[in-house]
Amino acid sequence: MADRRTFLKSLAGATAGISLATTSMGAENDAHDRLGEVLPKRKLGRTGEYVTMLGTGGFHVGWTTEHDAQEVIEASLEGGVRFFDTAESYSKGVSEERYGKFLTPKYRDLIFLMTKSTGKDAKTVQEHLEGSLRRLKVDQLDLFQVHSIRTPQDVDSRISEGVLEVLLKAKQQGKVKYLGFTGHQNPYAHTRMLERTKESNIFDTVLMPVNVLDQTYFSFTKNVIPPALHRNMGILAIKSLADGRFFAKKEKANWTSDDPLIPNYLSIKEAMHFVWSLPVSVLISGNENATYMREKVALARSFAKLSEEQKMALIDKVRDIALTGKLEYFKKKEV
Repeated sequence: MADRRTFLKSLAGATAGISLATTSMGAENDAHDRLGEVLPKRKLGRTGEYVTMLGTGGFHVGWTTEHDAQEVIEASLEGGVRFFDTAESYSKGVSEERYGKFLTPKYRDLIFLMTKSTGKDAKTVQEHLEGSLRRLKVDQLDLFQVHSIRTPQDVDSRISEGVLEVLLKAKQQGKVKYLGFTGHQNPYAHTRMLERTKESNIFDTVLMPVNVLDQTYFSFTKNVIPPALHRNMGILAIKSLADGRFFAKKEKANWTSDDPLIPNYLSIKEAMHFVWSLPVSVLISGNENATYMREKVALARSFAKLSEEQKMALIDKVRDIALTGKLEYFKKKEV
């Protein structure tokens, strides 16, 4: 418990720094734009950008109906979200196409737009990049990422196959502003990428699972966030609700549980406020309909930072079920 308390305290200062920067650097002047009130913003690492604390996940935008996808995009904008995530792999480009139809034509000037490539070699990543720009109907991406790294060996392979050179060239050509990498399977894949790019320091952001369960089992928060913050990288949080495993049932994944975290252990509010109380730049949330999106916006607007004692209490409350590894099913211990 003493070790966990010390670790959480070490992150508290970084979290405060993100929040303080939002006001001290004048981001309060962006509280409104032509669509209305914007959600509170946080500093995105060393980029100098400020992004809304809540981002819209593109995976759900791809697989839900087109009508619902449009409503999710519109509800996001109306609610003050200005950060939009997607990837070429989401429903084989459908997510990007829907952004290109409903988002970028009218609102490109207001949003921070990111996409990703699962490509494992230079040729594939280049093809993905060009396809993404075409589907999104933009000339430049705010953030382009090496997507879904799985193991340290996967990292080594992608680097040897020239993936990083494609990213650097795209940045030099002005097709992307910032670079990052993502993954949800293995924190040691992330630490390998950090080690392999220590000298070049090409990455501005890192995307990873961040939730109350992660603190206990195969933790990204403990292994990846500290070295990423040391490099002043922006932290992008995903799976704040463990990809739906916080609930009793998830039809799309054919998942059922007699012991769901919500409501048996904690609330959605506690789960998301826990993540926002850590030094994350943005919490990316996937929602298949506008109602869910509006609920997340309301949680962002009601956010109050949890104390270290409150965070520890939540971690302890779910510790035993976290240790089973069942809920964070997407993690795989391949080191």
